[in-house]
Amino acid sequence: MTGKARKVRLTDTAVRKLRPGSTEYIVRDNRTAGLGVRVRPSGHRSFVWHGTVNGKTVRTTVGSAALMTVEEARSACRALQDGLHGAGPADRAAVPLFREFVMEEWLPAHRGYCSPAWGRRVERIVQLRLLSAFGALRLDRIGRPHVERWFDAMSRKTPGAANIALTVLRQIMSAAKAAGHAGTDPVAGVRPNPGRKMTRFLSAEEIAQLHRTLDRLVEKRPSWRAQADVIRLLLLTGCRKSEILTLRWAEVDGDTLRLTEAKTGPRTVWLSEAAEAVIARQPRTESAFVFPSPRDLARPLSRQLCLWLRARPEAGIEDVRLHDLRHTVASQAVANGVPLPTVARMLGHSQPRMTLRYAHVGDHEVEDAAERVGASIATAMQGHQMSSATTSRPSRTA
Repeated sequence: MTGKARKVRLTDTAVRKLRPGSTEYIVRDNRTAGLGVRVRPSGHRSFVWHGTVNGKTVRTTVGSAALMTVEEARSACRALQDGLHGAGPADRAAVPLFREFVMEEWLPAHRGYCSPAWGRRVERIVQLRLLSAFGALRLDRIGRPHVERWFDAMSRKTPGAANIALTVLRQIMSAAKAAGHAGTDPVAGVRPNPGRKMTRFLSAEEIAQLHRTLDRLVEKRPSWRAQADVIRLLLLTGCRKSEILTLRWAEVDGDTLRLTEAKTGPRTVWLSEAAEAVIARQPRTESAFVFPSPRDLARPLSRQLCLWLRARPEAGIEDVRLHDLRHTVASQAVANGVPLPTVARMLGHSQPRMTLRYAHVGDHEVEDAAERVGASIATAMQGHQMSSATTSRPSRTA
């Protein structure tokens, strides 16, 4: 490294004001020994730690200054010094921090093989759920007890979100192990929370009741009209909530939606006449979104559909989640004899096992079919027996 380091009291504001020079330089913190901010000519700023362990110099990157506060960096330095005990400094310095590995290696690679929408969701999970728990730890210092404590704490509040975060952590640690940064996978053996049994579908009567309830609520408060149409469109198309809330006019193509950022990648959604009518009656504004935020046309409608929370008890479907509308579409399709591969394509499933969850919905049709086929075969068998009795019986007088 070049450039002479100077010491100041680092603050978040001071770090943001650091400007790149013609050469790389470091500004040291006068409160935490060894902590500094490295500024490269490209403008990239990162926290670094230089210290001495067992008589040997250790130099390592703590994390990006764009993603950490100064206080987080100080805490990371303390955790780093504690983690260096019991291992050679050269070995420790070669193993990246969880934060460093995820932000500089794993996430850039992950963006290349997932949809933009899912990529953004993974980044939010990393930022909000994982970096605070594991960011300051070196990959080989993350053990299963640490993972279990984090997962148990998160599961007590949001078990479903904990499962998704655990999946992302599993992918990260698997990649870290493959890269040689960790000898074992601390996530292996940590079981996700039991999922909610997917047995709730709206009946025809409940669908009608929900429709009437939405009409009644919109009549009382016209500002809820857009939310009501979002709910209706979810029920008419089987789309995911995010696919409708972020729907852009550029993606509407007559009787189809050309979704560019669906969960499983770009896909086409075919619209029924009723679904087309819902979209056609949306007012055209300066917004690119079909359902823009009333407060900011540059943003889509809020994910928190307060109308849904109001409509459920009034319609007598308190136990129904918004995502169950998607399940209802699938169940109605299967009950009406639509083949599972067609249902899978209609809903944008990337894995066949996702659609197989709905196979039981048509069990009564299968039962009826089995009865009809069995009766037909039995009739054929009886005909064969009668034919055999009259033509194949050996003659006694021959």
